Amino acid sequence: MTSRLDGPLKVTGRAQYGLDHNFPGMAYGYVVVSTIAHGEIAAMNVAAAVSAPGVLGVYSPFDPLELRTPSSPMLGDTWVPLQDKEVTYYGQPIGFVVAETFEQARDAAALIEVTYHERPARTSLEDGLDDAIEAAPITGHEPPFIEVLADGVESIEDALAASPVVVQATYRTAGQNHAAMEPHSAVAVWESGVLTVYSGNQGAFLQAAELAGALDLDPSSVRAINPFVGGAFGGKGRTSVPAFLAAATARALGRPVKAALTREQVFTATAGRAATVQKISLGAEPDGSLIALRHDSWCSTDVDRSFVEPTSHGTSREWYATQNLAISQKIVPLNVPPTTFMRAPGEAPGSFALESAMDELAVALNMDPIELRLRNNSTAPPGRDLQWSSKHLDECFRIGATRFGWANRSPQGHTDGDWLVGHGVATAVFPALRFPATVEVTLRADETAVVATSGADPGTGLLTVLSLVGAESLDISPDAITPRLGDSALPPGGMSGGSTATASASTAIMIAAATVIDDLLAAASAPGAPFEGEDVTYADGQVLGGGRSMRFGEVLRALGRESLSAQGSSAPGEEMTKHSFASWGAQFCEVRVHKWTRETRVSRLLGVFDAGRIINDKTARSQISGGMIWGVSAALHEALEIEPNGRPANADFAGYLVPVNADIPDIDVHFVEYPDTLHNAIGARGLGEIGTVGLAAAVANAVYNATGIRVRHIPIVIEDLLD
Repeated sequence: MTSRLDGPLKVTGRAQYGLDHNFPGMAYGYVVVSTIAHGEIAAMNVAAAVSAPGVLGVYSPFDPLELRTPSSPMLGDTWVPLQDKEVTYYGQPIGFVVAETFEQARDAAALIEVTYHERPARTSLEDGLDDAIEAAPITGHEPPFIEVLADGVESIEDALAASPVVVQATYRTAGQNHAAMEPHSAVAVWESGVLTVYSGNQGAFLQAAELAGALDLDPSSVRAINPFVGGAFGGKGRTSVPAFLAAATARALGRPVKAALTREQVFTATAGRAATVQKISLGAEPDGSLIALRHDSWCSTDVDRSFVEPTSHGTSREWYATQNLAISQKIVPLNVPPTTFMRAPGEAPGSFALESAMDELAVALNMDPIELRLRNNSTAPPGRDLQWSSKHLDECFRIGATRFGWANRSPQGHTDGDWLVGHGVATAVFPALRFPATVEVTLRADETAVVATSGADPGTGLLTVLSLVGAESLDISPDAITPRLGDSALPPGGMSGGSTATASASTAIMIAAATVIDDLLAAASAPGAPFEGEDVTYADGQVLGGGRSMRFGEVLRALGRESLSAQGSSAPGEEMTKHSFASWGAQFCEVRVHKWTRETRVSRLLGVFDAGRIINDKTARSQISGGMIWGVSAALHEALEIEPNGRPANADFAGYLVPVNADIPDIDVHFVEYPDTLHNAIGARGLGEIGTVGLAAAVANAVYNATGIRVRHIPIVIEDLLD
């Protein structure tokens, strides 16, 4: 197990995040946000702010910065601030003040008087369900409604009506915010016509492209740097408001500008997870075999319909074998902050509903919940011909049941003094994906190598993976590898999202390493080279031929070269037409509910996962543990509360609850390791997000086992468990 390479820098405070960069003559920006949820800005009186001490500029829709709407094939259009007077949610950025100090900018911003033509705001998902609209196609090719029916079955309703056992229920999940430790921020510097922006994001080359589009610049004139990212998981996939504003004002003022959202602004001026309502109907034979599965979902979205939380498509579309399947997805546009990708988008909230419903079906059948899941284990997604490339979910459940002591579980839970103790289980599935990625591998004359790509490491351990895979591919020690990330000047390394980074970058590393080794051998045997005219091979960092060997650095020195570089690129290809791909897991949870106070405590967690080859067990466990903690948070803590007027009621860490150390027990993680070389050459599948999937349902199922009370919404609170 290799420790995280960036760990010492982070724990000693030496890691430089975007906001840590300082430059001579730097100015400071402060974002002004709306105080209504819907309407039009009638006027902004900025006179007092303009004349306030230290103020260098005040910008608004009435005096806007020069910005355009950037668009990319991967992300589509990205909203830029201050370009019109429309307000569509409370806390929307509507102004920007720049001053000599942060305090001066903040105090001047408080002097701006804004008047609105206010309109009625829609802020309740529940109130909008009756006039919800169909979502746009998921992933660009699937319709919002999918139906797969067995021969002779005319409708999903008929299939359910013919089922001997039917379970129907409606489940609800709360909206969430990423609330990353590092608030969205940026430092922008213009020098010799080149813009450099230091800002935490999930793909430096993507941010550079968006900034170039927004500022109407040639992409070669923009450089984005993000070697360290203080949390992201979807929340920093797009360029942030501070980055757009800092870049534009730095150009306008001719000096560096630093800008950051306040903690409260992070809850509105970014984007989070949608709230959902999900109705599930399961029809089964008495032996548990699924006859029919219907999953209808509704989710909130902002008025621009910027994102759809694909809860039914992300779970019921693929998880279980069933003869008849119908899924639908509708959206309710609201005057709320934007929604976007958030760790396991669709799969996390969708799994709460599906896996709770499966638990309810197990109770109705008087069947063990694990047995029910294994009985409906799929070999391919229903209605598709492409079988899973590698699937060992049954082994995950068997190993998990043994490690957890599942055989000792009582269907009615048990007591331990004043505590009611319950056990719950759930399936976890996340699609195995790859993004196009390019990596450069450089052999150096000093016997070291550099592995470089512009991807990001928002705590995922990708920097360490580059070192390990680079060392393996070059057949040298990891200590000899210098990994480089987070700079758009490096080859485009894909986006650190969708649990894709390891599979995407590692495959590209293997290609680049093979190419640079071939180039080294060709150079070593060329006329005038140390192995002129000889047949040469490479192993253990050495060139071998004619009974002799030389380290690659010796060869380069003999050739008078300081280095030799090659790039490798990888992208999804023909394999996508041959197989379906996913990572798998079994989540186990023990909860203790106090008899009298109804306080709920998670006392044991176990996750067993099949994610292909594990590159580094230590960082992999860290990723899974973090995801499982997020699942506990969703189940018992997190909810972004929106007041009727659109204002977030808990936009801080006092009211927006997340787990602390006392809330989380020791987490047991086990990997069932079967390299999946049908997916990619390295055999690894994504595991950054699957740890979150299913965990909230496992908690809720354990609460039911302990108390006999079925809670069909998260987070679960004390009031839900009162007699």
